[in-house]
Parts: sequence; structure tokens; C-alpha cells
Amino acid sequence: MTDRYAVAGNPIAHSKSPFIHAQFARQTSQDVQYERLLAPLDGFRAAVENFRAAGGRGLNVTLPFKLEAFELAQERSDRAADAQAVNTLKFDGSTLYGDNTDGVGLLRDIEHNLGFAIQGRSVLLMGAGGAAQGVVGPLLSARPERLVIANRTVEKAQRLAQQFAGRGPLSGGGYAAIAGQQFDLVINATAASLSDSVPDLPEGVFTRDALAYDMMYGKGLAFVEFANSQGAARVADGIGMLVEQAAESFFIWRGVRPQTTPVIAALRAQ
Repeated sequence: MTDRYAVAGNPIAHSKSPFIHAQFARQTSQDVQYERLLAPLDGFRAAVENFRAAGGRGLNVTLPFKLEAFELAQERSDRAADAQAVNTLKFDGSTLYGDNTDGVGLLRDIEHNLGFAIQGRSVLLMGAGGAAQGVVGPLLSARPERLVIANRTVEKAQRLAQQFAGRGPLSGGGYAAIAGQQFDLVINATAASLSDSVPDLPEGVFTRDALAYDMMYGKGLAFVEFANSQGAARVADGIGMLVEQAAESFFIWRGVRPQTTPVIAALRAQ
């Protein structure tokens, strides 16, 4: 029988996950069906239980349900515990297992696909919400020289830094506090690009060889345009991260790791 998986969210019609996982299944000869699941805003648990009862084997989880998925999971990976959010559910017998693949997806895209080594570099992470929380642990595991979290609400950045205190050279604060500092890697984990805006970055934050990375993807990303105007050596959007985190989910479910390079290329060609 074909094994069923899906991505659950609200809204969900825009999701590229069915295309990505169809490519993975074809590439690895896995008998998999993958669909979109529109879960009611007040009915995520019921949607998960119904999908599981109908034979579903696992779910990817996107906005706004990652926190609910964390609470729903009976067992959680260390990555999920760090992020306090789950984007991958696996129905393992009677157990509901939760993981978070966002951080490993980001690292694989930056370090392997883009060839940018984080070790020994200065890193600025903009934002202190769920997207940022999911990647702090993995970024620290890459052993940067320092990791600075900047956020419009200073207290949120400080709380997030405190959550990971002792795990590496980490600090949190507001955008004004980074004036006069420069960073080798600047990651936008805010939703500012959705409104065609840019976080309140001071000018001159990019080193000469800096990579500017927006976790959002699509055309006309305001942060990417800003980074270009500020002289960042390289810019990238989050398409690669999207595919890499999906590949990690596929591996969790199927025990097979698909190749990501052709899928990234196919998405960019669309």
C-alpha cells in the first residue's frame, strides 16, 4: 500500500511541500503519497487524529500549528525540545514522535549548498520568534565566533539568548545595540519581508565577504535588496532551507536521504 503523508497548516494552498516530496519519492523509489491538509485554526488535534486514523504515516507542520504540534507529540527530539516547536510528526506505532528540522535545514543550505563555513564567523540573527528559536541551537553547534540575536522587542531577544546560555558565545538585544558592529553572516528570521519591509538594521553591518540570508523565499525580498545595496558579497533566500528541512523529514519517515540539489534547481526554475 502507498504510504500517506501530508503538510498541515492554515493557509496551506501555497505550500511547495507536495512538489518537493514527490521529487524525493520518485528519486528514491519510495511508494509515497503526499498531500496538503488544511487544518481548522481551532481543530489541529482533530485533523491530526483523523489523518492518522485514515492511515497517515506522518505530517509536516507549518504555520500556525508548530507549537500545538509540540504539545501534541508524546516523544520529542532534542532539536524539538530546543526549538519548543515541532514541524515533523511521525506516527510510530502508538507513539506520536515530534522533531524539528528547520535548524538542520538552514545549516545544510548555508554550509553545504552555499559553501559558507560558520565556524569562527560572527553571526547576526534577526528576530526572536518561532523561526529564530528553531535555529539558535543548530547555529551554536556550528561553533561561530559569536552569535548575536537582534529583535525589535529587546526583551524577547534577551530571553531567547538566556534560553541557550552556556551553549556558546551568545548575546541578545535591540538593533541599536549593534550599530558599529559588522557580521560575516546576517540571517533574517523575521516576517518583515512578507510586508516588503526590512528590520531596523544600522548601516554598515556587513563585512566585505558577508553572506546575507533571508529565511523567506520568493521574488522581491526586501532584505535581500537591502543587503545588495549595503554591499553584502552574497545574498540568498530560503528555498534551499525549505528543501533541506524537507529532506530531513523524509529521512526521519523513510530512512532514506534524498538528493536535494536537483529539487532546489527545479523549484528555482518554476
